[in-house]
Amino acid sequence: MNCNQIRERMPEVAAGFSEPTVDEGKHLESCGACAEELKAMRATMALLDQWQAPEPSPYFDVRLQARLREEMAKPQAGWLQWFRRPVLAAALTVLLGVGIGLFFTQGRWIINHGQEATINTEPPAPGTAVSDLQTLEKNNDLYADFDLLDDLELQQDVVETP
Repeated sequence: MNCNQIRERMPEVAAGFSEPTVDEGKHLESCGACAEELKAMRATMALLDQWQAPEPSPYFDVRLQARLREEMAKPQAGWLQWFRRPVLAAALTVLLGVGIGLFFTQGRWIINHGQEATINTEPPAPGTAVSDLQTLEKNNDLYADFDLLDDLELQQDVVETP
């Protein structure tokens, strides 16, 4: 038997719920630390047995009943007070989320528009691929209605097929 095993049962033995086994008795005789600990626990248990809980005041029940009547007579808080705190917390949470979202969104918007302003400061030279694409994009509806362009594509296909 080792010290850890005897310490597990020591509160039961010190309280008098059980007697130490033969192995525990031998260990207690040979180990002075465990014997001292058991002796200290028995002294503590003896002091706890002598202690008595104080009796409540004879007027305790009378004062308790009076206090309960006072609390019952107070006007009860309506549903608004009960409802106000969770609603206020939820509203603050939503406002905080919106504020953080706007902060990060506005930061990206400023950065993106700042980059676009630096990129688009000079108009492309006429006749370049960029200016042609921009012209096509601006006049997309106009060019989509041209049947003439479709006819040109068909004529080129006929000429190339022989």
